[in-house]
Amino acid sequence: MTRSATENRFRPAIDPLFRSAAGAYGPRVVGVILSGALDDGTAGLWAVKQRGGIAIVQDPQEAQHSSMPQSAMTYVPVDYCLPAAAIAPRLIYLVQEVIEEEGATPVPDELRIETRIAMEDNALESGLMDLGHFSPFTCPECHGALLQLRAGRFLRFRCHVGHAYSARSLLAELSESLDDAFWNTLRALDESIMLMQHIAAHLRADQAPQLADLFTRRAQEARRRADVLRKMVMQDLPPGPEGAQENGPGAADVVQ
Repeated sequence: MTRSATENRFRPAIDPLFRSAAGAYGPRVVGVILSGALDDGTAGLWAVKQRGGIAIVQDPQEAQHSSMPQSAMTYVPVDYCLPAAAIAPRLIYLVQEVIEEEGATPVPDELRIETRIAMEDNALESGLMDLGHFSPFTCPECHGALLQLRAGRFLRFRCHVGHAYSARSLLAELSESLDDAFWNTLRALDESIMLMQHIAAHLRADQAPQLADLFTRRAQEARRRADVLRKMVMQDLPPGPEGAQENGPGAADVVQ
């Protein structure tokens, strides 16, 4: 396993696995997306199809987490949508077929570049900047500018360091960062309240009641703000995308 930048918040991720297989084996690749959260695998499965491979997804109706197979079906021309029990027999049948590799679709530049990035090449030197255009968003992990990319109709983002996100995984990461920011702010408010109360007590002991009252009032105002923020954190923050806190492995790659 490489130590390259994470993709869709994870390492290893399904998209780079599928891209590398598609680049190396072309039409001999069968990509399978099983039950899983969010949409890792959709861009990689697009690459498999782009190179003439076969795309299989688990039927979303029976998947424990339907979003990964549903995303693949939305953005990729899937060859088979099967219940889990029917996937293995289909794979056995497919791997026995003779595949003609003559006339296979050449490896696209974007596939070659992103595979090199996954293999720890420098993203800038690999030619990443030629693949898309700058978006107004920044990478949640390194805070670099994000390029906007597409796999067919599927929207994606990648920073110049190499971190990559689908739109939904980016939203999940930002939702998590927002939650962390709220908790950090609440912690800072609580610490400031305790400090102001401590200073007020010290001032009273030093016979400075007016200044002590000032710090007490400031502590009370900070407490009111903290109470408002605590209610927001505990009650009605909007939920992130489905499975934002879940790891979403759900793919197999079969190469004849």
